[in-house]
Amino acid sequence: MRVFRDLWWFFKRERQSYGWGVFLLFLVALLELFPPYVVRVVVDESIQGTLTSGRLWMWMGWLLAAGLAMYGLRFIWRVLIFGASHRLARLLRRQLYQHYTRLSPSFYYRRRTGDLMAHATNDIQAVQVTAGDGVLTFVDSLVLGGLVVFSMAVFISWKLTLIALLPMPLMAMAVGQYGKLLHKRFLAAQAAFSDINNKVQENISGVRVVKAFGREEAEKRSFRKQSDDVVHKNIAVAKVESLFEPTISLIAGLSFFLAVAFGSGYVVNQELTIGQLTQFTIYLGQLIWPMLAFGFLFNIMQRGRASYDRIRSLLRVQPDIVDREGALKTIPDGDIRYEIQTFTYPESDQPVLREIRATVGKGETLGIVGRTGSGKTTLFKLLLREFEPVDGTVRIGGKPVTEYRLSALRQTVGYVPQDHFLFSATIAENIAFGRPQASREKVEEAAKLACVHEDILQLEQGYDTVVGERGVTLSGGQKQRISIARALLLDPEILLLDDSLSAVDARTEERILEALRNHRRNRTTLICAHRLSGIEHADQILVLEDGGIAERGTHTQLLKQEGWYAWMYRRQQLESLIEQGGGGNDDSQVAPLSSTTP
Repeated sequence: MRVFRDLWWFFKRERQSYGWGVFLLFLVALLELFPPYVVRVVVDESIQGTLTSGRLWMWMGWLLAAGLAMYGLRFIWRVLIFGASHRLARLLRRQLYQHYTRLSPSFYYRRRTGDLMAHATNDIQAVQVTAGDGVLTFVDSLVLGGLVVFSMAVFISWKLTLIALLPMPLMAMAVGQYGKLLHKRFLAAQAAFSDINNKVQENISGVRVVKAFGREEAEKRSFRKQSDDVVHKNIAVAKVESLFEPTISLIAGLSFFLAVAFGSGYVVNQELTIGQLTQFTIYLGQLIWPMLAFGFLFNIMQRGRASYDRIRSLLRVQPDIVDREGALKTIPDGDIRYEIQTFTYPESDQPVLREIRATVGKGETLGIVGRTGSGKTTLFKLLLREFEPVDGTVRIGGKPVTEYRLSALRQTVGYVPQDHFLFSATIAENIAFGRPQASREKVEEAAKLACVHEDILQLEQGYDTVVGERGVTLSGGQKQRISIARALLLDPEILLLDDSLSAVDARTEERILEALRNHRRNRTTLICAHRLSGIEHADQILVLEDGGIAERGTHTQLLKQEGWYAWMYRRQQLESLIEQGGGGNDDSQVAPLSSTTP
């Protein structure tokens, strides 16, 4: 019954629906006692020869009225109780979704998408059944079973009632053991469902990678193995479930045997009439449902308890990044300043950043370059408060970012990440995601700044073209530019471009950068890039190496330093010339790599 205690908050919230529903269930249970009584009267009067056609029609009329009343009352209580259970499912889904949106990015690095989807589908469905069918079986088994036993004992024979109920303790013991076993197996089945859910989600999202590496058959075998595991564990659950009804039917049959055997003796001894014994056996037949419902109740409760425990464990996870008390609602204009001694990711032992000190003036452009894994993206994540540095601060306008509300930070900073995620919606809706009320003219203006307007017009439905999941119908360059347009539509004070031009050609890159320079005058822009031509115009460039700043300066200053930046720039220039088919041997433009390689 623990799951009912856990859901008591919801039962109190829906007390009117459940209160009236239980009351109507009680009335239906009372009405169900009436037909056996009519059978008793008709049988006894038939044996005594006192039954007339008038009385028979009268009793038939009362039976019809009782049947119609039960029909109407059952309809109403179903609407009340099952309607409340659907509202619980809606409430839990909303809580889960809102909780998902509040959790920090680090949570999603640890949890799988398929598992989170399983919580919002199968687990909530099991809890909904508990709040609907579970309440029904609990109340019906107690109310109907109690009224039937009371009527048998008080109005027929208490001795025969005790004899007929002798096998009941056996049922309670069996159901208790089945319930414990079912809880354990159902948890394993739900975990297996989460695993296969995650497998399907990953394979569908990464279908192009699977095909590119020719892993179709291997993935099929892996899926078949997981599918067999799900079937095996659900069959284990079904085996336990299948024990409930046969066990209860066996115990009910034993009760019938005892009732008929001893009841016949009472009839012979004239302690009971044949009508009373008939009424008793009908009542005993009505008692089968409460006994079955009692078994179903344990099944439903164990499923609901396991699923609700999984949901609550997820809801108990607290976000790592939260607004502090008294956090500011607005972010003033000002410099961005990094003052970080060291930064290490929560599940890592090695620092990712060390001795980072840099200032970006308002309206300036900062370029960040370096080898893969040097910490470039981490600088952006700290500014966005996806993580918080323990040893150091990141400031905007002279105050640490921790003193601002997260909502204010998100509105001030526009971010174009490396993973260019697009939703399964139209191109216009994807661009206007951060500002849904934006007009089509504003959407097109942002697309023109990102140099993707012409590409969109070439599509059959233009801006109304629906892209596939994660934008699979578009090229990498188109997805990048649509992501940039989405950020530009917000017109943020601070724009972060995290290697967002890697999939476009050099000419398109130059057009986009020129548009950004013209459009974002007096606005701060931070650009992380692997292609150095994308940050040549920056007011300041940082070269990161092993998490620290190895070089610092403008493009011209860094070229004079003859360090990593100068070497990489000349190498990329050489590669560009080779691709264009000219000037590959022009030493006046390209310095020897061997002499400048750090």
